Parts: sequence; C-alpha cells; structure tokens
Amino acid sequence: MLKPLGDRVVVRFDDEKEQTVGGFVLAGTHKESTRKATVLAVSETGVRTITGDSVLPSVSVGQEVLVENGHDLEVTVDDEKVSIIRESDIIAIVTK
Repeated sequence: MLKPLGDRVVVRFDDEKEQTVGGFVLAGTHKESTRKATVLAVSETGVRTITGDSVLPSVSVGQEVLVENGHDLEVTVDDEKVSIIRESDIIAIVTK
C-alpha cells in the first residue's frame, strides 16, 4: 500500500455504474460534483504551519468521505485502482 506524505490521503472510490434498468450503459455527459470514497491511508506527519506547528489529518483509515470530482490522481497498486487526493478536497465525512 502507499504511504501518503504531507496533506495527502489515499482513497478508493466506490464504483458507480451508469446503466439503465435494461442494462444499457449510458454515455455519461452529466457527472456528479462529488464522489463517495473509502479512506485507505493517511499521512502520519500532516503538514506544518508557518509557525512550525504540526496539523494532523482530520480523517482516519476506514472512514467514508465525499470528495470533489476531478481532484484525484489515479494510480494502480497491486492490481487495485486507488486515488491520491489532498485532504482539502474532502468536503465531508459520511456518518451512518
């Protein structure tokens, strides 16, 4: 697994298939502005402020989050597609 640095977080986005009831795949011209993801890894060090204080990540491994669409770097690790995002691109933690 990846070990993110600074304010970065490794997530796996939930698969969203765009199909009709009959099974036809839709040509997606409309995309949601947010996507749901599961946090796989967070930075252990966080970021430093201008005064040198450390700010640790606000999310933890296993949490479900909403992420702004289009703000990710997709990579493949051990045949699994994951994405690296900045913590500031997480707009909410999903609670049940």
